[in-house]
Order: sequence, then structure tokens, then C-alpha cells
Amino acid sequence: MEITNVMEYETIAREKLPKMVYDYYASGAEDQWTLQENRNAFSRILFRPRILIDVSSIDTTTTTLGFKVSMPIMIAPTAMQKMAHPEGELATARAASAAGTIMTLSSWGTSSIEEVASTGPGIRFFQLSVYKDRNVVIQLVKRAESAGFKAIALTVDSPRLGRREADIKNRFTLPSNLTLKNFEGLDLGKIDRTDDSGLASYVAGRVDRSLSWKDVKWLQTITRLPILVKGVITAEDASLAVQAGAAGVIVSNHGARQLDYVPATIMSLEEVVNAVQGKVPVFLDGGVRRGTDVFKALALGASGVLIGRPVLFSLAADGEAGVRKVLQMLHDELELTMALSGCRSIKEITRAHVVTPWDNPHVAPRL
Repeated sequence: MEITNVMEYETIAREKLPKMVYDYYASGAEDQWTLQENRNAFSRILFRPRILIDVSSIDTTTTTLGFKVSMPIMIAPTAMQKMAHPEGELATARAASAAGTIMTLSSWGTSSIEEVASTGPGIRFFQLSVYKDRNVVIQLVKRAESAGFKAIALTVDSPRLGRREADIKNRFTLPSNLTLKNFEGLDLGKIDRTDDSGLASYVAGRVDRSLSWKDVKWLQTITRLPILVKGVITAEDASLAVQAGAAGVIVSNHGARQLDYVPATIMSLEEVVNAVQGKVPVFLDGGVRRGTDVFKALALGASGVLIGRPVLFSLAADGEAGVRKVLQMLHDELELTMALSGCRSIKEITRAHVVTPWDNPHVAPRL
């Protein structure tokens, strides 16, 4: 089958992967309303394209925390990628580097910080889950620094794991041939089988539920790396993130895997952008499947987007080549959307290029 869009990889992944693994990657929390809404909300935002603009040359390059990237599309942290493909995070790292963009490695990767660094040059961020044992956290951060990672993405929306009913039904656990590589030497690398979701039990026993804003400050005392706060969906928390010294925020609802019935991230984005008042960049993950989605996020004030499930599904379907193709397709769709909207560079994409359900229908946005 010739792949013509990102969504088609999910069909292939569903056929190739064991049910427990596919369900773990694909499912959301409880009724999965937010999982559907992360996608559906994009369809309610429409374009206001401008015409008769010379778009013979389109530039998709931008900067993220000062690093030049080929496009405002990066790879989000997703756990346990070797369940999808034997090369897992290593294949993803190579694909991101080849595409000239950023990969974020999950704390719960099945490849270690050092293994990912060994794949060659590339701009990489490290997603951090804060464990009760702060010595574990310090070790992880120092290892990421030593390996040349450029930022920490601190996950803040998971003091407990959301109720993912597919994982409960499947008694989810990490396949016996795999470990959480970053924790192997710390005796924290295995997820035991339980009468529930093995991951939920693992998180309940290890992850620090007392995490608070003071810990964002604490992290700044143990690392020089910029800290992105991942999991912000309200103006109030966006303001607090800026006050706490965050270098940026990621508008994320954890792929709709935590609290169900929170808004789609694209619906929360503008509130967060307005709250930070340009002091730090705002990024978005959740539901991005088209270049048109990327454009809409940029028009509403995002500095870039991150993709998660499309990476997992393309990795399952075709390894590194699949991830490369996903990044290329999204790049090409974004470039086409820019051309058809009359935008020659990322900075030319403005709020006036979209109309949203909350806009006043009687007042056209000013250009």
C-alpha cells in the first residue's frame, strides 16, 4: 500500500503489533473523549488564505530555544519504543537528525540516554519524570547533560497515571526481553505483571506525587539546561511556569491519557499563549496528524508542535524509514499549506490566517 498520509500508518501498526502493545500506544483515558477531541478540534478551525502573493520560495526553518531546525515539527517523548520496532528510540533519533529536527527522549525509553547519543549528531531533549528518590532524578539529569542533550522537558501532569482501561484489560506489562534502559542500573528497569496495568502500579510506587512548583526551581539548581514545563493547559499555570523560571511550556494533555474531558490542546493553546505574553515560547502536542494542523497551531501562537503516536505507528510499520517519511510528509504538507495561505516563512503565519469557533463572526481579523 502506498502511504499518502500520516494516519495510514496506524492501520498498518494495528495489524503488525501485538494487541497489548497497540492498545498501549493508541488508547486514552476512561471514555477517550479527549482522545477524539484532540483530533476533532482541529477540524473546527478554518483558514483565511491570502492570494496573489509570490510563494515561489517557501522557508519552513525556525528556531527552538535558539537551535535552528528545518521545521517547527519535533518528536514528542513516547515510552518503550522497542515494543514497536527492535531499534526503537535509536531509529527515531536517526530519523529526527536526518530531518533536521529535535527528538525528545522519554525517561521510560527502552534505549538509554547514552545509546541515543551514540547514534550520531542531533539536537535532543530529555523528558523527565520525577521519582520519589531525588538521587535518581539528579543522576538522570546529569547523564542527559553529559550526553549532550539540550533541554529538559519536565512532565507535570502525571502525579498518578490516568485510568487507561485497555491497559487494565490487557494486564499491560513491558515484554520480558525489554527494560526501561535509563533505570537498569538503579534496579528500576522492570515493570512487573499485576492484576491491573503494570505501568500504573510502577508509577504509583515510584513517581513523586508531591511534585510542585518549588521543584521546578529545585531542578534549576541541579542543571544548566533550559526546562520546558510539559502538561500546561490553563492560563493560570502558564503564568506560574513563567514565574518559576521555565524556559518554555508545552501545551499537552498527555495524549489524552491522563484526565479525560479536558479540552483538546489546540483549544487550550491560545489561552496559554496570551498568558505568557511572549516571555517564553509555547509548544503544543496532541492530535497533530497533518501539515494543516501544524499551520493552525502556529497561527494561534505556538512556536512549534511535537508528534507522538505518528512516530510510534510509523516505527512499527517501517522502522527508521517510516519515521523519516512521517516527518517528510508533515513538512511537505506544512509547506503546501503555507503556499496556499500566502505565507513564505514561519513568521508570516499570523492569527489573521485562521478563524476559530470563539472568534466574533461579525468582525474580520485585521491583517
